[in-house]
Amino acid sequence: MEESSCPTRLFAPPLFTALRETFRQGYSLAHLRSDILAGITVGIIAIPLGMALAIAVGVAPQHGLYTGIVGGLIIALCGGSRFNISGPTAAFVVILLPITQQYGLGGLLLVTLMAGAILVALGLARMGNLIQFVPYPVVMGFTAGIAIVIATLQIKDFFGLQEIGQHSNYIEQLHALALALPSFSPGDALVGAVTLAVLILWPRLTRRIPGHLIALLLGSLLGALLMHLDVSVATLGSRFSYELDGVTHAGIPPFAPQWVLPWQLPGADGQPLVINFELLRQLLPSAIAVAMLGAIESLLCALVADGMAGTRHDPNAELLGQGLGNMLVPFFGGITATAALARTATSVRSGAHSPIAAVVHALVIFLAVVLLARLFAWLPMASLAAMLLIVAWNMSEARRVVRLLRVGPRQDVLVLMICLLLTVLFDMVLAVGVGLLLASALFIKRMADLSGGAPDQPRTDVGQLPEDLAVYRIHGPLFFAAADKALRALSQFDERIRHLIIDMESVPSMDMSALVLFEQALLDLEQRGIHVYMTGVKPALRLKLKRAGVGARRDVRSFAVTPERAARLIDEQRTAGAAGD
Repeated sequence: MEESSCPTRLFAPPLFTALRETFRQGYSLAHLRSDILAGITVGIIAIPLGMALAIAVGVAPQHGLYTGIVGGLIIALCGGSRFNISGPTAAFVVILLPITQQYGLGGLLLVTLMAGAILVALGLARMGNLIQFVPYPVVMGFTAGIAIVIATLQIKDFFGLQEIGQHSNYIEQLHALALALPSFSPGDALVGAVTLAVLILWPRLTRRIPGHLIALLLGSLLGALLMHLDVSVATLGSRFSYELDGVTHAGIPPFAPQWVLPWQLPGADGQPLVINFELLRQLLPSAIAVAMLGAIESLLCALVADGMAGTRHDPNAELLGQGLGNMLVPFFGGITATAALARTATSVRSGAHSPIAAVVHALVIFLAVVLLARLFAWLPMASLAAMLLIVAWNMSEARRVVRLLRVGPRQDVLVLMICLLLTVLFDMVLAVGVGLLLASALFIKRMADLSGGAPDQPRTDVGQLPEDLAVYRIHGPLFFAAADKALRALSQFDERIRHLIIDMESVPSMDMSALVLFEQALLDLEQRGIHVYMTGVKPALRLKLKRAGVGARRDVRSFAVTPERAARLIDEQRTAGAAGD
């Protein structure tokens, strides 16, 4: 019975892991109260951030709120972290904005759907732990580059600059901003400066009341006062509108998220998308980049939350939850969602105990959309820009970047700068692809540095080894990058050598590339008349070598336990040969 049940457990999808673990450990009324308070706190913060981030990626603000409602709810219930708060995040701005510009809202939601499917596949394939192998300089390069681009994108609304259009690269964007600076609006600049000052100073006074709430409240009141004095201030209501019963209203619609098919939403030309293989092929690289970035962002967020709360998350369940959330959120008009570090940390500090806090956070956003949507029309665009400037600064981790540039190894510094510059100057799809390649190359090089081989002439209990016998010790895993380095010296022994002991006690594994090179090295030794004695071979590796036929070669005499034992065998064979003569 136990054997028949094992496959079911092995392939069962890890759904509702964090929620089930919470209730298994015991969930009290006090825990519920803590979760409700934490969820309300984070929900208040998430409302303006959700709208600001949606605007930053080129869509109407309500789509960011829908993301927090639907994505935040589904990921919290299905995921593997007890504390992650999911929704739109600043990390995606750089990668999603070009998608919106090229394919419209419909293309953006379709990419989200495809990325969700990739995340589900990663979760089912138990790939969650592999994300931990992405080097810190790669992640830091991404985040610092994203922060620079986000901050640059906010200059327009912060200063109330005139429309500067869309630009294909960062240099053109900077040039357009410089040309537009004389058109800045004093009212917008004043509102933005006051909001930014409050966001910076308020946490030094108290953390009990979210600084975002106070900053937006003061910014909105100042904006209303300036407009009363006939000073121009751009607001969310002056920038965005919706139509109801043939009447156009300012701001965002006061409705719950509605079911919609993503491909029926408009593309860049304003017409519904036409789904075909070519469109999916064009969107696939972006979807892969979104999935990889979402996986990295959510799992790093879960690790930070675990460190703060002393818990452990299930990375595969978290990937699965993130995937399901991103597969479903486009059908309600939401954009790409992942765990947000700032909101998650706030939730933990506010006393969150379980995913129920994230569920409450989603419900708070839902109530705000239904009850307060008309008030959001008064939010100044400069205040939302100031919020994202703070997000960009916190995201950049400038002090850590400077420290790594000062004391980090040159290879890590180079990787960080490449990822940062690719993110800023080109696009996130290229940066993610090159970053993952650099991560792999860096890992391979460092593993290869740990692998190698060296000739040795040790003393044994049978005395000094004779001149025609050599010992070659190999250490570290043998794979395609390290095998050539470790096995190269096998062809460089003195012509007097007729017996070679290869000590493999420190070789844990060998891949197919190394096996091919090893067989070629043995063939070269055989042609030179050198007999090989392999020692210290671990059982799994010995089985692999035997399956490849290495153990059956006439030039490979034995799999001895130690070099000393092999030396005795050689000595015994010499003695037996001399007696026969």
